[in-house]
Amino acid sequence: MTVTLVPSLPTLVTPSRPDPLGVLGVPGEINLDYAASAPCARAAADAVAELLPWYASVHRGAGALSRRCTLAYERARQTVGDFLGARPDDHVIFTRNTTDALNLLARALPAGTTVVTFAGEHHANLLPWPRGSVRLPVPDGPGGAVRSLDAALSELSRDARPGLPVLVAVTGASNVTGERWPVADLARVAHRHGARILVDAAQLAPHAPVDLAALDVDYLALSGHKLYAPFGAGVLVGRADWLDAAPPYLAGGGATSHVGAATHEVRWTTGPARHEAGTPNLLGAVALAAVCGALAGADRDALHAREQALLARLRAGIAALPHVVELRTFGPDAPRVGIVSFVVAGRDSAEVAAHLATAHRIGVRDGLFCAHPLARRLLTEAATRSGRRDLPPTALRASLGLGTTRSDVDALLTALATLP
Repeated sequence: MTVTLVPSLPTLVTPSRPDPLGVLGVPGEINLDYAASAPCARAAADAVAELLPWYASVHRGAGALSRRCTLAYERARQTVGDFLGARPDDHVIFTRNTTDALNLLARALPAGTTVVTFAGEHHANLLPWPRGSVRLPVPDGPGGAVRSLDAALSELSRDARPGLPVLVAVTGASNVTGERWPVADLARVAHRHGARILVDAAQLAPHAPVDLAALDVDYLALSGHKLYAPFGAGVLVGRADWLDAAPPYLAGGGATSHVGAATHEVRWTTGPARHEAGTPNLLGAVALAAVCGALAGADRDALHAREQALLARLRAGIAALPHVVELRTFGPDAPRVGIVSFVVAGRDSAEVAAHLATAHRIGVRDGLFCAHPLARRLLTEAATRSGRRDLPPTALRASLGLGTTRSDVDALLTALATLP
């Protein structure tokens, strides 16, 4: 399978050479909800369409269709691993999404592992971890996150249970504020204390290159549906030893090397297949790999600069509206990806979102964004910072991506400025 790559996101694309990073959409609808689920990239749609006539079993057939599908699936694994900077001994395990990947790792933790995370995480990086995990307060900035982690790991090293594993689990970019976390610095602190580190890259990977080896992180998880490949695949990439030693995430076909006549006479395989029992999501894996390949061949610096210009325009426009308050954890100039959460004073967020959809055909997210502890804290902070007593209990979120235009941003700002 081959995917046509172009080095950047051009203004015009000829019909004979469609842009693989162009996104599908509905004319007239303004989609500013990329952080929830990004639209489908042309690369993903084309890869799926090309493979569909050949669709057959993976790892389970000798026919030409099955052989091609098996090859496509394993090539997808290699492509995704290369895109994420996987090391030669790392496992690349296909899952349903980031939540599924983090739950898999939680099931694979050695007995007695302590997980250290922050209260600013998405629920997927708060809820799966075992009892006894340490949840650190939301820091006021990247430096505060590093200092807080260093102090917590120092305290754990003096605990009465020396030698037990520790895993640090952090986000790469907040799904509420878009703020980027100092992953490489946190990794250095974790490793200095003998801990491992996991990065939830669901929101970071669509916006910036992510390289396990360069960041020196042990595990990474992401979702295809946030990376322009909405076909139900995610991935967990990372060190093999814990994953090979753990019982399979799912018990079933493909995860075994031998099943005997006795009820419990089974030997589990090692490698990614150990945690991929059952028929795999071939189309999801191929779609995700196609987008990874297209992004790898693109000018990521140019894409980043384009998004940052749109983000700056959106944030400046929101700041100019006296009745709109942005939510933030760090300082206003902290690095961030194309995500902005905000509240409209005196207005219910769900009602505002409904008005934007019906009156202006603009799609945004409202609620607490599956990060309830963080969102509630930021709503309280926003009320204190703005001095307003009429902020609603939930927020709105606008998120940008490959298909977002300047006119999309301006349409949202105009709609917010003219709310009835």
